[in-house]
Amino acid sequence: MNVFINDIPLILKKASEKVYKHEYDLILKSSDHFTSKDLVGDVLIKDADALLIDRLVRLMEVKKLKKLRSLTLITDKKKRLIEHLKDQFKIVKAAGGLVVKDGKILMMYRLGVWDLPKGKLDKKEKVKEGAVREVEEECNIKVEVIEKLPKTWHSYAYKGKKILKKTSWFLMSCSDDSLMKPQAEEFIEEVRWMTPEEVLAVLPNAYTSIAFIVQHYLQSQKTGKV
Repeated sequence: MNVFINDIPLILKKASEKVYKHEYDLILKSSDHFTSKDLVGDVLIKDADALLIDRLVRLMEVKKLKKLRSLTLITDKKKRLIEHLKDQFKIVKAAGGLVVKDGKILMMYRLGVWDLPKGKLDKKEKVKEGAVREVEEECNIKVEVIEKLPKTWHSYAYKGKKILKKTSWFLMSCSDDSLMKPQAEEFIEEVRWMTPEEVLAVLPNAYTSIAFIVQHYLQSQKTGKV
């Protein structure tokens, strides 16, 4: 599960999953005494439990942890902790697409950042159909779904409520972009086809969850696995 709190990834992993210690700048146990100032770079915390989850979510929501890149929690109760985490939020469902054509990726510029087309699902709308609808509405193109990409979970506050937006992502191909234009009422200023190199250049000015999806796709092109 990939949860983004204040644009910082919170990653939950099973204790049985392979972990490469060299990928982390700091490794802690849940019983260790640490403060927000200690959380720098990519941090791994072992033996995570519900109390630790509550403490870390509060920290990530209240403090601006500018030096923290990612937080990975290792637990032998992953499913239970995921449900505990979800219970703290109202869940909103959304869907979107990473659209490709002739080796290029469709990126859009909205509210000062580069983004991928996505949006909330209508009531009782199927996820795949909602993803296609959102992409076609926001970019005025025609697309077809190729396969699923990983889901992302993004937290934010709205009218005093804690929201956790679950976004289902799909890899899509573009069948017609002859009338492509940004949907102005969704505050989209530009839609643009970019080479992988151009996309990587703008990712620093994109949400971390968007960078995660794009990098997952680009990596899959090298390995042949999505």
